[in-house]
Amino acid sequence: MEIPNADFLERTGSKMLGARLWRLPPKSANTLHRHITSEEFFFLLEGVGRIRVDKKTYTIKKYEGIHVWPHQMRQVFNDTDKEALWLIMGAPDNEIPKGDKLDLTKFYPSDPKQLPKELEGLEWPRNRNGEQSSDVNG
Repeated sequence: MEIPNADFLERTGSKMLGARLWRLPPKSANTLHRHITSEEFFFLLEGVGRIRVDKKTYTIKKYEGIHVWPHQMRQVFNDTDKEALWLIMGAPDNEIPKGDKLDLTKFYPSDPKQLPKELEGLEWPRNRNGEQSSDVNG
């Protein structure tokens, strides 16, 4: 969903822990997804954080966090006019056993690009100029 991010542990060779920074622009969202075995902790560094977990939406304040269990659907989004900066940590980082094929339906059982009701009527990702595309189909 074109969310700017940085992977902090990619170069460490960590087999268990993942850590990323996600900078969500105003009126944006990451994909609606779940994990098979990974637990994640979402910690807000800047702005106001919004996350839906299963069917409930949470508002997270600066320096607060939320833990999300495997199999719970999750989507971080920003329905404000200011950026939000998240630190997301999860373990295990690699959920696909060696030799197994990636089955995306386990992670995305529904449309991963669906937006939460708080962003209804907006299109994300935006076009290359940072504006909503006039072509609804993408």
